[in-house]
Amino acid sequence: MANILIIGAGGVGRVVVHKCVQNRDVFEHITLASRRLSSCEVYQKEVKERYDTDIDIAQVDADDVPALVALIQKVKPDMVLNIALPYQDLTIMEACLQTGVHYLDTANYEHPDSAKFEYKEQWAFDNRYKDAKIMALLGSGFDPGVTNVFCAYAQKHYFDEIETIDILDCNAGDHGYAFATNFNPEINLREVSSKGRYWENGEWIETEPMEIKMVWDYPQIGKKDSYLLYHEEMESLVKHIKGLKRIRFFMTFGESYLTHMKCLENVGMLGIKEVEHNGQKIIPMQFLKTLLPDPSTLGARTKGKTNIGIVATGVKNGVKRSIYIYNVCDHEQTFKETGAQAVSYTTGVPAMIGAKLMMEGKWTGHGVFNLEEFDPDPFMEALNIQGLPWIVKEL
Repeated sequence: MANILIIGAGGVGRVVVHKCVQNRDVFEHITLASRRLSSCEVYQKEVKERYDTDIDIAQVDADDVPALVALIQKVKPDMVLNIALPYQDLTIMEACLQTGVHYLDTANYEHPDSAKFEYKEQWAFDNRYKDAKIMALLGSGFDPGVTNVFCAYAQKHYFDEIETIDILDCNAGDHGYAFATNFNPEINLREVSSKGRYWENGEWIETEPMEIKMVWDYPQIGKKDSYLLYHEEMESLVKHIKGLKRIRFFMTFGESYLTHMKCLENVGMLGIKEVEHNGQKIIPMQFLKTLLPDPSTLGARTKGKTNIGIVATGVKNGVKRSIYIYNVCDHEQTFKETGAQAVSYTTGVPAMIGAKLMMEGKWTGHGVFNLEEFDPDPFMEALNIQGLPWIVKEL
């Protein structure tokens, strides 16, 4: 029976809280902490009304290592689930290291002043985590996260060698707004407006934003324009999937989203450097975030489905084959269960599953790990049980 500390009370945090409470046989004691105590109070009340059980709450600044250390020492958790912003990965990892507590997050570190995604600074904790005899599990969301596990599952059960992987992410949900983002606007818009990259024949190839497009027919959704982006799970998968010759990541965007984003970019609203406005210093992207709808409020008005998966091609017993592993998730169903839309749900459920496997002793180790380094079978089994069933299709 585990004592866990969840840091972050946005839309994904809400899902993590609900799913951990649903698995109280593993997560005996739950503490939720955030910079805004009022958000924690909302979820604490939800849990009490829905499940007739209690969670503890606390206020903490996730940028402040001493404050994090003090909270961890007070709560004495077995592990910390970092559901805060990617900007805060390093401070929370450092606090876990100083207190000897296991760590999990859903997305890799991003520097606030540079729109760059890489695992380098988190992987650098590996030796110190080994010395402290604790474990860090990086990227236990959907992509990264479940997509990594899909790749490991394909490698274990369907291929002797995987040659190519395409990760395909489609959100066909409709929230009714002219423009909104389904997760943190800063992270979302920085990710989408950055140059694309894919890995082929041992090197990274850079593309202009949205330069490469393909149309993919997503089961239960239909044909959608899908654009090549850089996404962090590729960085770890090229290390751990044997025989890989190429890996790419594609995400769907509608014309309205792309038009709004381009206009905002053209007038400087996606900037991440300080500018002066009426004698005050502001960061345009942060100001835009203030104007846009809070993603955690989109659940009640979002309809439609998501489809996220991988297409892998390779060789089994000397014969070429291709398979498609994917999950379809319904926005209205996830809102009914947890009060959150499917983008938050598909990130929050895998975070709980990663923590559950660690606390059950099914995924163990000392150091810093990505999900594809472990046996995929227990994770895949848990997805079917916990609300994210998957399908394997031969192509």
